[in-house]
Amino acid sequence: MRNVLTEGTQLAELDDLSEYLIAPDPQARRLTRAVTGWDHEGQVQEINVVEERPLTIYLNAQEIVTAMTIGDYPDYLALGFLRNQGMLNRDDEITGVDYDEDLEVVVVRTARQTDYEDKMRRKTRTSGCAVGTVFGDMMEGLEGVVLPQAAVRTSWLYALSAKINRTPSLYLQAGAIHGTVLCCGDRPLVYMEDVGRHNAVDKIAGWMLSEGVSADDKILYTTGRLTSEMVIKTAMMGIPVLASRSGFTAWGVEIAQQLGLTLIGRMKGRRFICLSGEERLLRDADPAAIADEPRRAGRKGTT
Repeated sequence: MRNVLTEGTQLAELDDLSEYLIAPDPQARRLTRAVTGWDHEGQVQEINVVEERPLTIYLNAQEIVTAMTIGDYPDYLALGFLRNQGMLNRDDEITGVDYDEDLEVVVVRTARQTDYEDKMRRKTRTSGCAVGTVFGDMMEGLEGVVLPQAAVRTSWLYALSAKINRTPSLYLQAGAIHGTVLCCGDRPLVYMEDVGRHNAVDKIAGWMLSEGVSADDKILYTTGRLTSEMVIKTAMMGIPVLASRSGFTAWGVEIAQQLGLTLIGRMKGRRFICLSGEERLLRDADPAAIADEPRRAGRKGTT
C-alpha cells in the first residue's frame, strides 16, 4: 500500500485552470471507457462513458462501507466520508491513509482506538442518489453546529457560475456525473467529480481535513440538487453557503433554515433564488449587466 497522506496536492497546470488547486482531469486513466453503440440513424458511434468501481473504506481494523466511485482521490473520499458521518472527531490524530489500488481498499488509521461493529453493518453505498449510510447519526452531529456569518457578494456568485460552467470536466466529456466545487470569494479552489454527488462532497471534506483548510469564508457549489443530505454535509463541514444550478427539496430547505445556512439554487445566468440565509447576501452586482441563459420552453418555474 502507498501512504497517500504524505503526498502533495495535485495542482492544476492548464492555463485556463490556473485558479484551481485541484481541477478535473477528463483524460485521467481509468475514469472513462470508450464504448461503441448506434445512434438514432443507425450510425456507429464511439463515446466515452464514466467508469464506476467499488471502494471499501476501513477505519483502523473495522470495515465501514463500500462506495461506488470513479476511483480518483480515494484518500480524500475516505477521510471526508468518515468525517461527515461523525466517525472522525475534529481532534483525531490521523496516523495514516493507505490505499491499495488492486484491492480497491483504503484504510484510515487513527491514534484513537475505534470500534463501530455494533453501529455499522456492511453496506454498499450506491452511485445514484440513495440516502447515505447512518443518516440519523449525521442529523445528531448537527447539534451545536453554528455557522459563521460570512458575507457573500452576488458578484462572486455570478463569476463562480461562469467559471465553473466553462471548466473542462468529465461531465462535459461523458456526462452521468456530478461535480462539487469549493470556492473562496470569486475563486474556485477544488473541483471534485463523482458518480454520486455525495461522494464529490466527501472528497472536498477530505481535502479540507487533510490540508487543514478553514471553512469560515468558503462557498460550496454543486451541480446536483440541494437535498437534505447535501445541506447536512455542508453544515457538518462548517461551510456557511451552498449554491447550485439545480433545484431544492423541501427538507433540504427546512434544514438549511434551521441551521442558518445560505441556500441558493436555480443559479443560471443572471437568475438565482435564495431560500435560506438571505441576510448574508451583498447585492453588489447589477443583474442586468450579467449575460442570461435562455429559458427552456415548457419549463417555466421549474429547474
